[in-house]
Amino acid sequence: MLSKSQIGFIKSLHQKKYRKENAIFIIEGIKSIVEFIHSSYQIHSVYFLSQYQSLLPNLPANIKLFEVNNAELEKISTLQTPQGIIALVHIPKDLVLDPNTLKNSFSIVLDGVQDPGNLGTIIRTADWFGFKQVICSGNTVEVYNPKTVQATMGSLSRVKVYYTDLPPFLEHCDLPIFGAVLDGTSLYTTDWGKEGLIIMGNEGQGITPQVMNLITHPVTIPRVGAAESLNVAVSAAILCADISRNLQK
Repeated sequence: MLSKSQIGFIKSLHQKKYRKENAIFIIEGIKSIVEFIHSSYQIHSVYFLSQYQSLLPNLPANIKLFEVNNAELEKISTLQTPQGIIALVHIPKDLVLDPNTLKNSFSIVLDGVQDPGNLGTIIRTADWFGFKQVICSGNTVEVYNPKTVQATMGSLSRVKVYYTDLPPFLEHCDLPIFGAVLDGTSLYTTDWGKEGLIIMGNEGQGITPQVMNLITHPVTIPRVGAAESLNVAVSAAILCADISRNLQK
């Protein structure tokens, strides 16, 4: 049985303030938890219904294991329908963005994306197409938001996510800077080359003027129908698919 203090601590991690203060975030679901166990992330503790214990791989002795009942799980879960198992994971320290590591690859850059589901889906998309990093502006939604983590479906364990002040970063970057805009070159005729940054903007406002001025290759997904815009995560998937196709030629 969990103590009141344990329940209170886990529930506090539903809020960004306490995730940052304790450098711990929550993941839920056996598939995602197993992927994090097999990653470079450090697991703090695992809370599970009895039937889930046999599904866990062998764990290091320093990971605390707690069997819980349904009532306890409902109190600590961030989901309306808990998935039977929760893990607390340490937020990595000293994750410093080194521009040299971006060469000879493509990275997604997010300028003010606000919806946690969109961020999580973009991370999952990046993982699918082999993109190793997602770079976010300071005002992009927090990657350790439970809704973001859930939407990544475990891909966060493989894709590095950085936060930085985009204009200075882009000014000193010597990679091609592609930007998803409404009036750029069609992605079907774009020469992607072998490396670059792919800028995606805010869901409602698009790319900020400061970042827009630094784009070297504006790119458009041609519209055939009458929809006003595309969801940012859908746009990212279309661009990543075309880049991936180009790299495999």
